[in-house]
Amino acid sequence: MSVFEITKAATFDAAHHFPSEPEGSPYRRIHGHSFQVEATVRSEVLDAEHGWVADLGALDRALKAAAEELDHGMLNEHAGLELPSLEHLCLWFAGRLKADWPGLSRVTVSRPTIHERCVLTL
Repeated sequence: MSVFEITKAATFDAAHHFPSEPEGSPYRRIHGHSFQVEATVRSEVLDAEHGWVADLGALDRALKAAAEELDHGMLNEHAGLELPSLEHLCLWFAGRLKADWPGLSRVTVSRPTIHERCVLTL
């Protein structure tokens, strides 16, 4: 059986801090990162009309719209991101996309400049 996956990526820049960290911790201070988010949609069946898993352009627009909500802002100010770890960012993006993309199978959030990433498999 064949399984297809399509993936789109978007970038955003945002600040955050971890208020529960001890005084003096660099994580407690407000700081920013450049982030990349990827959304993967999976299917065993191709759309009969188009021969694809899903419209990559539509996925691109949906992912960029979600990233735009966070771009150049404070992550801590968004519901679900009060503790803005990579893990919570993955959950936040999955929450924004899952209803319209039932085949969403993976969300990856990374900070490429410091070689860190988190993968949420749905």
